[in-house]
Amino acid sequence: MNETLAAFSFFGHSLVITGWKILGYGASLLFAGRWVVQFVASRRHGRPTMPGLFWYMSIVGSLFLLAYFIWGKNDSVGILSNLFPTGVALYNLYLHETHKRKPHPADPAETTK
Repeated sequence: MNETLAAFSFFGHSLVITGWKILGYGASLLFAGRWVVQFVASRRHGRPTMPGLFWYMSIVGSLFLLAYFIWGKNDSVGILSNLFPTGVALYNLYLHETHKRKPHPADPAETTK
């Protein structure tokens, strides 16, 4: 995964692409893309909401970023910055999955059904 797959030079700077960087780029896109999912879900519901896909994308993105920072880059700052969100996302996914079938008493959309 550390072998150079491509190298680019522009404006005096070089960019070397490795397997680890591809994993890191993909994980960053996945982790950032979860906000697009949240935005679309909120627009559909007409109120802020966090769909289950948001939490799955958070977990997978965080785990991939952890792998990148542990084995690809050996960066303790990146490791620490992704450990906490992974744990929070796992807990929130647990809450989402265990309570998604129970109507919330304060939700007027659920009480009119």
